[in-house]
Amino acid sequence: MQIAILPEISAVFVLVFARVGTLVMLMPGIGERFIFSRARLSLAFFVALVVLPMARPLLRLPPDVSGVVALLLGEVLIGLVIGVCARFVMASLQTAGTLVAQTMGLGFATTIDPTGGQQNPSIGNLLTMLGITLVLTSDLHHVAIVAIHESYRVLPPGGSPELGDVMALAVRAASQGFSLAVQISAPFIIFGLLFNLGLGVLARMMPQLQVFFLAIPASIFGGMFVLLAVVGVMMSVFLNDLGGFLRQFTGN
Repeated sequence: MQIAILPEISAVFVLVFARVGTLVMLMPGIGERFIFSRARLSLAFFVALVVLPMARPLLRLPPDVSGVVALLLGEVLIGLVIGVCARFVMASLQTAGTLVAQTMGLGFATTIDPTGGQQNPSIGNLLTMLGITLVLTSDLHHVAIVAIHESYRVLPPGGSPELGDVMALAVRAASQGFSLAVQISAPFIIFGLLFNLGLGVLARMMPQLQVFFLAIPASIFGGMFVLLAVVGVMMSVFLNDLGGFLRQFTGN
């Protein structure tokens, strides 16, 4: 009797691992690119073992292979949708960093982003790494793991999610990420407006002054001062917004 149910348990575990593994590979903090793939796979494996007893009653295996494959693709799609939407919110730090760098005059200073492997403004990479560090130190990755567990209650298995719901969630996550980027970079946008307005008035009052040579070091110095003053508030707003997005999958 126990040997007879082993194939069923194995199939259920594969279905659970399909959703959990996809989510772990994309979740903020625990799914970053610079974390070893084996470590992420191991974490996904053990999380799937924990979720398996809760998910097993919800999974009804179809009698044919095509039904099992369709169910597997649906689980992967659910994990992909939730993970990508969480990535939209996480990408707000890089967008905010780009806005901050352009305001400070450091848009040309680019480095390799360890989370994406592409060249991005150094300020954006700094904010991204700081955000990942705070996600881990504030235990927000635990909320991400709880969201993985509770996703079976919010989005039970048994088929692919509705296209309209997927698009609505993606649009809401993208708009939330962009609005969060604007909120985070708002002090620098105001600083840039006031700074450039003052330079314009100064150029009109003293036409012989080389405003460009004065503006670049002054904008960098002023931007760094603003960054030191508001970086704590910026990260607090980001963590609250990201936590709120993840908690919607936990039912809280």
